[in-house]
Amino acid sequence: MAKILVIYASMTGSTEMMAEAMCDHIRELGHEADQRSFDFEPLDSAQNMLEYDGILIGSYTWDDDLPFEVEDFYDELDNVDLAGKLIGVFGSCDSFYPVYGAALDTLATKVSERGAELYGEKLKIELEPDKKDIETCKQYAEGLLQKLA
Repeated sequence: MAKILVIYASMTGSTEMMAEAMCDHIRELGHEADQRSFDFEPLDSAQNMLEYDGILIGSYTWDDDLPFEVEDFYDELDNVDLAGKLIGVFGSCDSFYPVYGAALDTLATKVSERGAELYGEKLKIELEPDKKDIETCKQYAEGLLQKLA
């Protein structure tokens, strides 16, 4: 049984919907999922990520960068050795902006720099996820679990 952290920031609820779908599916598959919000249930420290077998980090993009509620976590990552950790990055994006899902690109680069293995492609969903997108989220989470096995 894998222990997965799903931590996210969501302004409109779209990234939260993605996180919930992933957590529910991980649990349905018999694994443990710890769902946390950067706003309301943050980790005590980014160092706590090391307690998990796999990590899914979700965010929306604010303008063209990280939202404010993710900035402290992002800075704390400089002090965490993520070697051997499998991390997936996901979020709701808006094609209105010049860079589609820039915050996800920023997070993926940082965790890779800290030694993590980035799982697959960043999962970028246009605005609010529909039923097909929710299924894609479930498949993304399941793929991470399979990679851990």
